[in-house]
Amino acid sequence: MNIIFLGCPGSGKGTQAKMLGTKHNFYHLSTGDLFREEISKKSDLGLKAKSYIDAGKLVPDAVVLDVIKNKIKDIKSDILFDGFPRTIEQAEGLEKIMEELLKVIDMVFFFEVNEKEVINRITARRNCPKCGRIYNMITSPPKNDESCDDCNVKLNQRDDDKEEVVKKRMQVYKDQTSPLISYYRMQGIFHIIDASKTVDNVYLQIVNILSKK
Repeated sequence: MNIIFLGCPGSGKGTQAKMLGTKHNFYHLSTGDLFREEISKKSDLGLKAKSYIDAGKLVPDAVVLDVIKNKIKDIKSDILFDGFPRTIEQAEGLEKIMEELLKVIDMVFFFEVNEKEVINRITARRNCPKCGRIYNMITSPPKNDESCDDCNVKLNQRDDDKEEVVKKRMQVYKDQTSPLISYYRMQGIFHIIDASKTVDNVYLQIVNILSKK
């Protein structure tokens, strides 16, 4: 069974993807991780992707799909696509790749959550510049103000976690990715997850749907 997790930044899909991958033997495939892997290997695809990223541009769909195809042709286990596809063009390209490999997308899960809540979640994130530990000032704050519990150094807020940047990311998401909801709903494989619940509750929602397949 191959599945897709869709949802805006901060909806929790990455956390759930890691949990499901570990407990149910899905191969967790994230385009961000793939790009970093290809770039570190200095492959042709990695260098091509890096040229766009370094210029502050979106990596073209054709390059993204080439990276995806190069990876999944060797994956034997079930695949969990985390945050991919992001556009209709990528979705259509993924279908062609899967057909060539005699695979299909069985289910698409959409992580539904209030936009204001997501913005609050993301802007509350802090990280330790020394050990890398991530905190959330709302759900998992440090014991002492804004200092790391382990290193006792002041926590940082990433530039892309600042409110004005987060709002721009949300708008890009809505413009590019929202049409995928209609696209997959028409295929009869679309499922809505209430991502406003606790991590454990969200996980149970996903597992319950998978068990009915």
